[in-house]
Amino acid sequence: MNFQSFADSIPMAACIVSVEKLAGDDYGKVRIVNGNRLYIDSIERPPENMTMLTKKFVPDSEYTSYLTRDLNFEDACYNAAVRKKCIHSYAHPARFDIWFNMTFLPLYPDDGDICYCMYIMEASFKPDAKRLSTISADIASSVLETCIKLRSPGDFRETMSSICKDIRKLCDSEYCCILLMDTEKRKCSVLCEAFSQDSRLLPMETYVNDEFYDIADSWKDTISGSNCLIVKNEHDMAVVRERNPEWHASITAAGGKTIVLFPLEFKGELLGYIWTLNFSADSAETIKETLELTTFILASELYSYRLIDKLHVLSSTDMLTGVMNRNEMNNFVDSLAVSASGKTAGIVFADLNGLKAVNDNGGHEAGDALLKNAANALRDVFAVHEIFRAGGDEFVAIMTDISEDELQEKAAKLRAAAGKYPDLVFAVGVGFADNVTEVRQALCIADEHMYDDKKRYYEQHPEKKRGARAIQFFPH
Repeated sequence: MNFQSFADSIPMAACIVSVEKLAGDDYGKVRIVNGNRLYIDSIERPPENMTMLTKKFVPDSEYTSYLTRDLNFEDACYNAAVRKKCIHSYAHPARFDIWFNMTFLPLYPDDGDICYCMYIMEASFKPDAKRLSTISADIASSVLETCIKLRSPGDFRETMSSICKDIRKLCDSEYCCILLMDTEKRKCSVLCEAFSQDSRLLPMETYVNDEFYDIADSWKDTISGSNCLIVKNEHDMAVVRERNPEWHASITAAGGKTIVLFPLEFKGELLGYIWTLNFSADSAETIKETLELTTFILASELYSYRLIDKLHVLSSTDMLTGVMNRNEMNNFVDSLAVSASGKTAGIVFADLNGLKAVNDNGGHEAGDALLKNAANALRDVFAVHEIFRAGGDEFVAIMTDISEDELQEKAAKLRAAAGKYPDLVFAVGVGFADNVTEVRQALCIADEHMYDDKKRYYEQHPEKKRGARAIQFFPH
């Protein structure tokens, strides 16, 4: 067959690919035999956001002369050329900011162990909703179920956990995990995970520590510019071993034999990964097609969730000290006042003594430093979710399920913790309620005691006495 004339007859970018068939369902070299003018131009005159390894097309060269090795491309070529299956994919590889509509068609005849297929591609700079939605009924049902769950009013983490279980079942895998990455703090966290009933794999939290971010960060290079990594057999695992020997050693030692790894990216930001271990290789094509669309949707939801979370942090956090602000404290007090838990409530009011003198002598920078140290001292004693800056130089710690003795011990520890920081002295008051619904009364009692403590302090240190009390938190 005249392959060149066949490629030239295609009105889109097209090339002929040869795949060397080896024993045991394995393959060797994958070559670009020839291509039509549009395909050759994509190599020799690529658009600005496409970078090729070389811009000179040489017939019958290995495709890795032009592109970094891509297991997904090789798998599609193998299935079309050797297994004689028609393959279609619509994907956004990480190496290019371009969406590719790709078709792989089997060709006859083979030349001994050299098998052929045609690769046809269309490229666009924006995703095509019609292309994304052109999927089989089974895949559409799976993706639609995911969308419905994401639109449910339930807890976001519980919803994601349910979706994680669905993905594990789809892959018929031993394990599935959605791992989040904070690129600013270089931290990883497990959003959810799912195990098969007979799994002996350990929870991901076993491995996620301060050093794990570097391993997860290395997955970008392991995927090597593709849109995902699907490792079905020893042939594919050898590529992982070559690209990322440390991760390969770790994953195989943990019991991993096959891997599906999809990045979760939205608007150019890496949010994390979905990955499964020991999946059914027979379902690889369905898994890839389903997760290409599912991860696109999940990444959008995670981006929104993270944005909302950041907005909540900004609206609930005191920017100077990093503790929660008065608005968040009011919301917490309101929730406790109507709680049916029956737990006790303990309040510690802590007001800075002498802040005005520090501001007068050292300026606002010195005053701000003292406020930050006050927050640090509070964090030395109380959990971060218990601490609020009520305003000005007043801080409040609110605890539940605590005894009166434990509350007094906390107050004493706070006074001691303040001694570690220069010029830091608290006026402290405590209030206790047998039931959290009486939290407002406990706040008033703590406020009264703190005011009395402050009065005693200024009687003993008149040189640091300031004017009228800056903030009257509760009426006396």
